[in-house]
Amino acid sequence: MFIKEELLHSIGAAEQNYRPGDYIFREGGTPQFYFQLVNGDIKLNNYNSAGKEFIQSILTYKNAIGEYMLYTENKYPMNAVALTNCTIIKLCGKSLLHYLDQNPSHYLDLCRSLSKHLYRKFVLTQKISCHSAVERLKEVLEFMKQEQENKAPFTYEVPMTRQQLASLTGLCVETTIRAIKKMERENLLRIANRKILY
Repeated sequence: MFIKEELLHSIGAAEQNYRPGDYIFREGGTPQFYFQLVNGDIKLNNYNSAGKEFIQSILTYKNAIGEYMLYTENKYPMNAVALTNCTIIKLCGKSLLHYLDQNPSHYLDLCRSLSKHLYRKFVLTQKISCHSAVERLKEVLEFMKQEQENKAPFTYEVPMTRQQLASLTGLCVETTIRAIKKMERENLLRIANRKILY
């Protein structure tokens, strides 16, 4: 869900800055705030019992962060970690829920946002279930690029490291690097200054 910044400020929101590696919230914490990105990139992740990271998603400008957790009594099932310098609007969850109660027409926007989130999760899960590493990466990069207006080849700069792509797709880093090199040879992507252009 994206809420206009002026509206958030009018009901008591404040901006907070984060540096790369800072946690916005941690797995097991109690959701108490609505967070919305003003600028920067955030990852939602977990670690398995062996300490391997699994990235659930990367969020960018105008994304809300874990907002769907405000409507349950459950703990956060993931971490939210800044990937870059970020500015985030933070609003007390109770203030947001009170606002929505006073303005029920906004619940439809909320339903659309939650539906879009669930859809993206299902599609991403489907795409990372294929066996070929190249196909898996290609599907995920294509899915990530959908949000961009310019669909021309090599116009999307992937905002993730090889390690993060591996964590997102469930591949090991070495396999991810080999698959990316193969995709470059097949002219499916380009590498410029170590950045992946898709």
